[in-house]
Amino acid sequence: MDLNKLKKRPSFPIETIAVAVSFSPNCQFILTEAKRLTDALEASLLLLHIGDKTTAKEKELDEQMANVGIDPNQSRVIWMDGEPVDTILKLCKLNIVDLLILGALEKENILKFYMGSIARNISRKAKCSVLLLTNPSEQPQKFKKIVVNGVENPKTIHTINTSLYLAKKIKAKELIVVNEINIIGLAMALSDSSTAPQTKEIKKNITDESEETLQSILNKLDNGEVKVSDKIIKGKPGYAISKFAKDKKADLLVINSPDTHLNVFDRIFTHDIEYILAKLPCNLLIVHSRL
Repeated sequence: MDLNKLKKRPSFPIETIAVAVSFSPNCQFILTEAKRLTDALEASLLLLHIGDKTTAKEKELDEQMANVGIDPNQSRVIWMDGEPVDTILKLCKLNIVDLLILGALEKENILKFYMGSIARNISRKAKCSVLLLTNPSEQPQKFKKIVVNGVENPKTIHTINTSLYLAKKIKAKELIVVNEINIIGLAMALSDSSTAPQTKEIKKNITDESEETLQSILNKLDNGEVKVSDKIIKGKPGYAISKFAKDKKADLLVINSPDTHLNVFDRIFTHDIEYILAKLPCNLLIVHSRL
């Protein structure tokens, strides 16, 4: 493989999709979701299993692939031993994977989802986009309503464009771009000497600037048949948009990949992706723009 293809490779179009196969109870449902997205995006499909290759596992995987309609002649299965996180990331790099699909786990008796250590570490370290499925099923629910982070960051324009690309391909109905205003950071920016009217004015100016920045991005988009809107919310980064996605009953939340170089503020306060991974509000797509 020519690894030079990874340099500055855009986050879309998505040409190669990989799915981690773990033989969990949800495995066939995850394969169903992978098949649906692969067909919609006209991508190639790669199945990865980290662990022993046995006759029993091969037979089970063949049966599951047949059940969901995955053509073995148009997909590829890789079996490899090794430490799961590093091995999966290595395989994604070697095979120029654009999107890796993983399944989240549901806590018993309550409607909350959490990430196992393997999926959580992959989400932090992956150099490709990662899709975390919270509730894969035999009859996948379409991603009709998508919420996208619109935070001020060089990656955001790539994340929004990738989300719109995906929305068009899967025929989503609505895409909401949300910018979070960090109330903790805002409070730190306001000095104790500020009067109430001054504080109110500063907050208004910051909100207005955020709205203008977000709107300037949206004005350049080719929406097609997707309804695109914007929203400014206040709260802790990650926590606020997670709650918004849950309240809006979004099918998919899309965020930037985590920054590899954190500033002092990031090191003091919990990073936004950690809030989201701690309690997934819905399916989550982490877009890696490979900047």
